[in-house]
Amino acid sequence: MGIASVRAFFAERGLDPHITELEVSTATVALAAQAHSVEPGRIAKTLAFRMHDGRVLLLVARGDARVDNTKFKAAFGKGKMLGAEDLEAVTGHPVGGVCPFGLATPLPVYLDRSLQDFDEVLPAAGSVNSALRISPALMAEVTGGQWVDACQ
Repeated sequence: MGIASVRAFFAERGLDPHITELEVSTATVALAAQAHSVEPGRIAKTLAFRMHDGRVLLLVARGDARVDNTKFKAAFGKGKMLGAEDLEAVTGHPVGGVCPFGLATPLPVYLDRSLQDFDEVLPAAGSVNSALRISPALMAEVTGGQWVDACQ
């Protein structure tokens, strides 16, 4: 899976975004922002949550946003972040490379409104040293993502 599944995901939709692969790790927001010479907010981090009913969902937010527990519960109910041991099995991407594209398991994708502060964001592309540039609107379109207000 990983970067190959991300490339296939976009190819299936007739899109060919430039995926940047670097020699350095971009596995954290800070590392990715530094490596791509952008502010941390432009890094689109993808968080996976297991809800109390067992379902898993993805929440994509700007890199410097924090999940607001009250807003999260209002939007989704009770849930907790998926453990690293389950993350790759469910998404097909390693910790630090998780993105809402080319998933191993179909998952609902939610995009936090915080992403709309930017015309372009950089989510990972399935590996700990890759990213692509995409508008939040196109990310919502290609993933079928729904907009939510879950972060501060």
